[in-house]
Amino acid sequence: MEEEIRALEQNGTWELVDLPPSKKPIGCRWVYKIKHKADGTIERYKARLVAKGYNQVLGIDYLDTFSPVAKVTTIRTLLAVAAAKGWHLHQMDVSNAFLHGDLDEEVYMQLPPGLSGKRNGEFTKGEGDSFVALLVYVDDILVASTDLGIIQDIKNQLNSSFKIKDLGPLKYFLGLEVARQNKGMAICQRKYALELLKDTGFTDCKPVHSPIVPSHKLNKLGGKPIEDNTQYRKIVGKLLYLTITRPDICFATQQLSQFLDCPTDLHMQAAHRVLRYIKGAPGQGLLFPAVSDLKMKAFSDSDWGACVDTRRSIIGLCVFIGNALVSWKSKKQVTVSKSSSEAEYRALVATTCEVQWLSYLLTELGIDHNGPTAIYCDSKSAIAIAENPVFHERTKHIELDCHLIREKLNKGVIKLFHVGSE
Repeated sequence: MEEEIRALEQNGTWELVDLPPSKKPIGCRWVYKIKHKADGTIERYKARLVAKGYNQVLGIDYLDTFSPVAKVTTIRTLLAVAAAKGWHLHQMDVSNAFLHGDLDEEVYMQLPPGLSGKRNGEFTKGEGDSFVALLVYVDDILVASTDLGIIQDIKNQLNSSFKIKDLGPLKYFLGLEVARQNKGMAICQRKYALELLKDTGFTDCKPVHSPIVPSHKLNKLGGKPIEDNTQYRKIVGKLLYLTITRPDICFATQQLSQFLDCPTDLHMQAAHRVLRYIKGAPGQGLLFPAVSDLKMKAFSDSDWGACVDTRRSIIGLCVFIGNALVSWKSKKQVTVSKSSSEAEYRALVATTCEVQWLSYLLTELGIDHNGPTAIYCDSKSAIAIAENPVFHERTKHIELDCHLIREKLNKGVIKLFHVGSE
């Protein structure tokens, strides 16, 4: 606590003043956390001072909020590129992340307990051997470069502005266990998965070979409602975080996420099956190979009318950079598709948007992405719709924004290929 207070005072986070008569201060509290290493041993004890911002009113006390948080896909992409390019990866931790941004509004806060009354993102720079990438997730920082000297210079510059902890080469970042070998870089969440099994009482359960039974369709009316849905929500929330390195449970978790408001005993049984599946291989993860051409390719699919309650289709996509899987998604479409071709076409659109965004990210990381990206789809009719310049009767009901895939085709950003689903 003393270290946190000292860091806040050194950064000039606040100024001690008398409260004006018309102002109402917000409260604050201490949040304590034990930081563990990947092997479960205690690394350090951490204290955070948190302002009770939920007492403020949007539009009166503040207009917007911002926190530099990188997308998980960005993290995976950076690791995949670093593994292929042989970049050094180091991590840092900001000693305190309280109000490092600029405030345009006046905020009055009560004195923190224990203090006496004394007066998104991702950044890149350079090119070639001098290239460096900096990834920020609130107060956790990851820096990648081919030159260790540049990494050390960045550490010194950051430490001169913010007090940081140098955690050395990347090993454990945001719950991700990173192991670098000659074949490449392996990431997993084994510690997190074991903690999940322990918290839910499934440490000694019998494992199964699939996270979900394909023939079972979950719906809102099936089963008996659970009186207390807290446990169900906790399981689903933790499973969502586990999908960072486990694409094999992505679809099952998406199915379970639809019933958070009123889960039934059947939904809980399905959630328990996912836990039993995790028990079979808690250390399952991803491998980013050291040898890669860094060429992007994607796969797109759709399950027409899969949702029993709404008859909306479920899309699925995955994007590879070389042989490294960096992005995947399983999501219910926002509207009902009148045909399987339309459902597949909408899945292609979602895949195209993801490919376009990743191409921008690769450009920022200094990767030349020449030529169109191959997108594989098992629907010949959806490919025909995308490549057909004639706006005929069968595609009038598809929104105009969905036809951006045709625009990307004409610009040579993507190229569609048919692949069998057998």
